[in-house]
Amino acid sequence: MTTSVTHPPRSMPGWAKVVTAFVLVLAVLFAGIRLAVLPGIKDLFGTESHDRSGPALLKSVQDMSRYDAASGAFQVVVDLEKDAKYLPAAIRGTRTLYVGAGTVDAYVDLGRVGEKDVSVDAGRTSATLRLPHARLGRPALDADHSYAVSKQRGLLDRLGDLFSDNPNGEQAVQKLAVRHIGDAARSSGLTARAEANTTGMLQGLLHSLGFKEVHVTYGA
Repeated sequence: MTTSVTHPPRSMPGWAKVVTAFVLVLAVLFAGIRLAVLPGIKDLFGTESHDRSGPALLKSVQDMSRYDAASGAFQVVVDLEKDAKYLPAAIRGTRTLYVGAGTVDAYVDLGRVGEKDVSVDAGRTSATLRLPHARLGRPALDADHSYAVSKQRGLLDRLGDLFSDNPNGEQAVQKLAVRHIGDAARSSGLTARAEANTTGMLQGLLHSLGFKEVHVTYGA
């Protein structure tokens, strides 16, 4: 007759319990899980901002001679994804969907117009002006109307945000938005509109001074 002996289950060592509890706490904090029993866990690690900047100082003054003849408003949706080569996106990787809004001005630099570019007939009834072609200014991103629609980050990226001076930084998508807005402005015909508006402005001005014919051309 065989007698079987049942041994009671071995309890988890104390050090193992401590390690397990520590890992669970890290998972809760780093994965961003908000527990119902701790409604204020996110606010516990929050930060406050205090603006202690000094007054702005005037560094230089530059006279402007350009005529801003047209302005275009643009909007672009940037979908930027960064993946690690050997890690799944859940561990390492980011994807940001960003709506960028901005403006681009088109101008004619009247400061480049010399005496040889302006001719007037003897009776002061006809004038001919040769102006440089219109150019595009730098795209200006509108921070009030630009925003991130969604952000997806892997676990390691979330950990990095905790120790970063600029968590969830959006510089990369903002630079892409500015570049795409600039590309759209170059293909929008904005400079042609600026030249047409400049021509209309000069013709109206010179007609009011008594000139009957006003011819405006654009070139080098």
